[in-house]
Amino acid sequence: MTAPEEQARSLAIIGGGPRAVGVLERLAANAPELGAGPLVVHVVDPFPIGPGRIWRYEQSPLLKLNSRAADVTMFTDASSTIEGPVRPGPSLIEWAEAVRAGEVVLDVGDPAVRCEIEGLRAESFPTRRLQCLYLRWFYREVVAALGPDVEIREHRARATEVLGCAEGAQVIVLDSGDRLTADLVLFALGRSGALPTEEQACLAAFAARHSLDYLPPSSTADADLSALTAGRDVIVRGFGLVAVDLVVLLTEGRGGRFTRDRAGVLRYLPSGREPRITIGSRRGVPHHSKITSTLQGEAPELRWFTAAAAEELRSRGRALDFTEDVWPLIAKELLWGYYRELFTGHPERVGVGWSQFAAVFSRLDPRAAVLAGAEGPRPDAAQGYAVPALGPDAARVLADARALAALVADTVPDEIDRLFLPDLDRPLAGARFADAGAVQDAVRACIRDDLALRTRQAHSATVGLFLAVLRSHVLLADLAASAEWTPRSRIEDLHGWWRGWFSFLASGPPAHRLDELLALSAAGVVDFLGPGIRVVASEEEGRFVASSSAADRVVAADALVDARLPEVGVATSDDPLLRALIASGEAVEDVVDRGEALVSTGRLRVHQDDALLCSIRGDRTGRRYAIGPYTDAPFVGAFARPQTNAVSFREHDRVARALLRRLRGLGHGDLQPGATSCRSPAARGRRPAG
Repeated sequence: MTAPEEQARSLAIIGGGPRAVGVLERLAANAPELGAGPLVVHVVDPFPIGPGRIWRYEQSPLLKLNSRAADVTMFTDASSTIEGPVRPGPSLIEWAEAVRAGEVVLDVGDPAVRCEIEGLRAESFPTRRLQCLYLRWFYREVVAALGPDVEIREHRARATEVLGCAEGAQVIVLDSGDRLTADLVLFALGRSGALPTEEQACLAAFAARHSLDYLPPSSTADADLSALTAGRDVIVRGFGLVAVDLVVLLTEGRGGRFTRDRAGVLRYLPSGREPRITIGSRRGVPHHSKITSTLQGEAPELRWFTAAAAEELRSRGRALDFTEDVWPLIAKELLWGYYRELFTGHPERVGVGWSQFAAVFSRLDPRAAVLAGAEGPRPDAAQGYAVPALGPDAARVLADARALAALVADTVPDEIDRLFLPDLDRPLAGARFADAGAVQDAVRACIRDDLALRTRQAHSATVGLFLAVLRSHVLLADLAASAEWTPRSRIEDLHGWWRGWFSFLASGPPAHRLDELLALSAAGVVDFLGPGIRVVASEEEGRFVASSSAADRVVAADALVDARLPEVGVATSDDPLLRALIASGEAVEDVVDRGEALVSTGRLRVHQDDALLCSIRGDRTGRRYAIGPYTDAPFVGAFARPQTNAVSFREHDRVARALLRRLRGLGHGDLQPGATSCRSPAARGRRPAG
């Protein structure tokens, strides 16, 4: 039993998903050291605590994680560089093995989920419903680990407003009509929807006038697909994870089946309930599939973008520019990781030894790794990433780019083994096709190559590439939080192309989903439009019309789906709670001074050391904290791969310890941290453009 509530300190956590329970776990771990008497923790979420909305059980059993069962954990481990105690626990696959062995008691009523647990392997891609059960179990373990002084109170409701009292207490208003009072509040909300943009509002109005249907950006699990009926022409704009999940629900989710023919080729047997899907995007190809091969060469190591290099950048005493200062190092790191595995793991596929290749590669300017393509340097090609300025070094860097292309051509005989970043990013850049059939063939060829490169052990060099980009991304998260950046770079790089490019390269769908796309294409259910998609609302035709920059072809449809997640933006979120934070001045948007105007990143400003919200007052006296994708802290997911010193776990520990210290201070006259400004002088009194 806890002491009477009036003698207890209290914390309200708004949001009950993985980030929230991750902080709860760290509260439990750190409370023996930093706790100061009885504590009541209110957790507010209309969905079950643990999975929250995103990972709720009530969604299609066809939807899966894009991570393997061995690559998902909620527990800190020996790699975690945290102040608090490490409390290891099972990854998702280890948990499933414990369930099978009877070591973890799990009441599973659904025979399909029981079957999944029985058949789950390290390399399996689990369903979201199984992940839900793992997160529920994790939450129960966290509650069990809390000491007798800590009480959890669940509130299955939505917080609509947070009010501050004169004495500092926070009042949380729930949509149930109840009110909670807490000493501190932690906002741990996941991705929300967004209010319609001007374009989306116009598309919706056009659809209403012409009896069409328009589905704006959203999570596939949250979208109402009932209007996309059998035989209806549907244009899908986007080719990432949301689009792939959408196709799954509109095909297999409508009763279609996949089967392999005698030659082992996957075929699709339609149910007759599918719409006719035309899909395209800027690249025209799906995100690269998740890698299932394993490393077999020398152990990977970071060579160019290292912790020492990051520290040198941080100590330069000037604002950093990602495109100029960091991206070339990462680009060289990616090629280094790829070719190191190719040469050390598959010497039969190359013409020289690794040391000979590495000696030449090491001498090249890092900017050459950004520019070099199979057909020569491509500084002006339309890319999904930025190209650094060459200035007076142009001749030398371009010569190095040509030297890199020649080095690869001379030492790597098979073209499929040759990696260049421009070609990886835009495999169909500059292509022109005579007709729709040629477009289908080209996209299918890209998908087949991707499957070969990412699933066959002979091409495990892509594992080296993946590990290089993953480790660079983790190191960048630390640098992004601690260094000063140029305004352009913060908006266009860190909150711009880098996140999307990282996802395209390293966070795509399971490989079998791309194999299914090939089968759907062969069955005529899915039509690939190609790259450079353009969609217009044609008043003349009274339909949506899509075209591609790669072919003289137009496609008309009476339904359009923008298959992507909504853009993160606190001022444009459909969650009134987030918008109210800005309106009240208790939180401020992260804005960048571009000189001619202030531009918002769409995120809340937080103090990076403890996640305390920056307020319009510019001090540290507030009692509201925030973590998650809508803050300006580096965001790399709620759960992580084991043994990677996960950024999110470090954040959970840092925030939990800060909350416990603050609560202890409140018990002794509200000892406040030293006051520091949250706002740059240039930003005071000005509003973001737009």
